[in-house]
Amino acid sequence: MEDRTNIEWNKDDIEALGFLKVDVLALGMLTCIRKGFDLIKQHYGKEMTLANVPQEDKNVYEMISHADTLGVFQIESRAQMSMLPRLKPKEFYDLVIEVAIVRPGPIQGDMVHPYLRRRNKEEAEDYPSPELEAILKRTLGVPLFQEQAMEIAIVAAGFTPAQADGLRRSMATFKSKGKVAEYERMLVEGMVNNGYKEEFARRVFRQLEGFGSYGFPESHAASFALLVYISSYIKCYYPDVFAAALLNSQPMGFYSPAQIIIDARKHGVQVRPVDINHSEWNNTLEELTGSYYALRLGLRQVKGLDEADAHLLTKGRQKAYKSVNSIFETGVALSALEKLSDADAFRSIGLDRRQALWEVAALADHPTGAFTGQPSNSTFETAVALPILSPMEHVMADYASTTLSLKAHPVSFARKNLDALHVTPSAKLSDIRDGMWIKVCGLITVRQRPGTSKGVLFITIEDETGFSNLVVWAKTFETYRKVILQSQLLLVTGKLQIEGEVIHVVVESCHNMNHLLTIKTRSRDIGSIQKSTSSKEKTATDKTNTNGIQGELFPSRDFK
Repeated sequence: MEDRTNIEWNKDDIEALGFLKVDVLALGMLTCIRKGFDLIKQHYGKEMTLANVPQEDKNVYEMISHADTLGVFQIESRAQMSMLPRLKPKEFYDLVIEVAIVRPGPIQGDMVHPYLRRRNKEEAEDYPSPELEAILKRTLGVPLFQEQAMEIAIVAAGFTPAQADGLRRSMATFKSKGKVAEYERMLVEGMVNNGYKEEFARRVFRQLEGFGSYGFPESHAASFALLVYISSYIKCYYPDVFAAALLNSQPMGFYSPAQIIIDARKHGVQVRPVDINHSEWNNTLEELTGSYYALRLGLRQVKGLDEADAHLLTKGRQKAYKSVNSIFETGVALSALEKLSDADAFRSIGLDRRQALWEVAALADHPTGAFTGQPSNSTFETAVALPILSPMEHVMADYASTTLSLKAHPVSFARKNLDALHVTPSAKLSDIRDGMWIKVCGLITVRQRPGTSKGVLFITIEDETGFSNLVVWAKTFETYRKVILQSQLLLVTGKLQIEGEVIHVVVESCHNMNHLLTIKTRSRDIGSIQKSTSSKEKTATDKTNTNGIQGELFPSRDFK
């Protein structure tokens, strides 16, 4: 950009010098939404912008209230998904509250539960004075925003605007250690002098003190809430578009491509594999299949594939490729063809991954120079009958090459062994009584240990039927740290905890079940697990078998 000046001064130095300082957030969701709008225009013929998305749509809020928000901006985390069925957003300002309330500040300031109790009419709203009611009415008497803290300081404690701004600065977002405590004496004494009880003044201070680690401005929350609503709208009405846009905007968010694909299929989107004759670099939408367009996985999903080679392949595809050799002649590197073979991308020419790799290996003696066009020596070799890969081997290879598989879910191959252990599938948890002791098992997809959780670890595991949310207390985590960190397939025993639509398993013991993801599983392994689990478990047994698979390389989004 012409006449742009770049400086590398510290932001606090800039502020001290009196320069105007504006934060510009490079949000990945803005890219995702832009790509989503482009796809909507291309396939649905609708010109959408941030300004013209239909507002206050009941179906969107219904989806959000059921925590069906995988991939949605800001409200896709475990903590947010647990809050949504309790808060049940019904209008835009509810989303503003949702964005702001699941933050370290409100949590440490003990604002979350009072707000929920008042929202659910379990507790009366309390306003010590009409002046405070005017400030706190929109948040049911609980101060959630920096602006409210400033108003309380001015109205109730007699702060000057400059002193209130100092209080706001002490609660500045992202500061590692706020300076709110410096204002305790001024705030408490000011409120007492104005007729408020000291107990109430100190309670207000404790709430505001939580902002010292992370206080959210209301204007910031409203801006974020707009992106929450728009991303939710796209997911609700265009799940095909939403999945494609998310995949084309990776890396971002909490969830891997495999989980995004599973969620899209759950919403009725047909997903098709990477293919040399059909895939572009990006994930694309093809023809309508039912209510939505089919999602074709792009070449970008193939691990290690260079974008330049992918463009050579698509540029040279004037007509459908019929052989590996015809792709090689477009200039695509031999290493790229090997990666495409690993990804099983040659199905449209009748080759599975093993056959394709065999064909690619033969290209090593491809005639060049003066011999271009002449048959290679391999042409005259006797055809070899290659061993057929098992379904599980194919799925393992899919995950190794593209981090996902459309053929099956890995855990389904272990279901017979898990049934023998009386492990409950994730989809059956809602059918079991609250407080029951159960076993669940799945691939670890997310591990989270927020700074405000006092060492509690939150884990999400996935089987072929859905997700299970686990709560691991700090003491339990220390006991099973090695198991949890080394496991890809984790089996836990614990107590089921159901509160409305929110279901957790409070973990008592953990077991590494990675051996069930290998090709052969020994029966004695099952016996050892049966002996080691707690005698007080009361499990619900499900004998249903579902096709699915998983392998050794399953990326999880850890400790976000």
